[in-house]
Amino acid sequence: MYVTYNGAEHDIEFNNDDKSVIVLGSGAYRIGSSVEFDWCSVNAVNTIHKEGYRSIMINYNPETVSTDYDTCDRLYFDELTFERVMDIIDLENPHGVVVSMGGQIPNNLAMKLHGQNAPILGTSPLKIDNAEDREKFSSLLDRLKVDQPRWARLSTIEEIHKFVEVVGYPC
Repeated sequence: MYVTYNGAEHDIEFNNDDKSVIVLGSGAYRIGSSVEFDWCSVNAVNTIHKEGYRSIMINYNPETVSTDYDTCDRLYFDELTFERVMDIIDLENPHGVVVSMGGQIPNNLAMKLHGQNAPILGTSPLKIDNAEDREKFSSLLDRLKVDQPRWARLSTIEEIHKFVEVVGYPC
């Protein structure tokens, strides 16, 4: 299915019975989202079925198992953006949304969805953010006294050159 703006009616019925779960897929294959995330998404769908829920997949890569017509109960072959995912959540009114199986794209949506009170299942968006935000993760490692490589958040060429002078190559 695809979602459209300005439609006068829906082609399908929405159950609104708290018996469906949305899984966010990995989108296009690139660094940070690859075949292992599709495997995770498909296994999440299989588990959703075993638990007695209907599965809804949002993904837009035609080369994935998660977008096969018979993998899930309902497939939205649509973009993985905050706006589009919220549109589908509003239509489907699911029991929950799984963001932790699709890799970087869903991870980047986790806090925005959390901010809109989307019913996130599995790993908390706050924990995802703690792992994804380099400064937060580094602070956690410092508190736990876990050694880590020197790093810095740099935004200019001059900052990069100064950092390289301190740590040397390779960096």
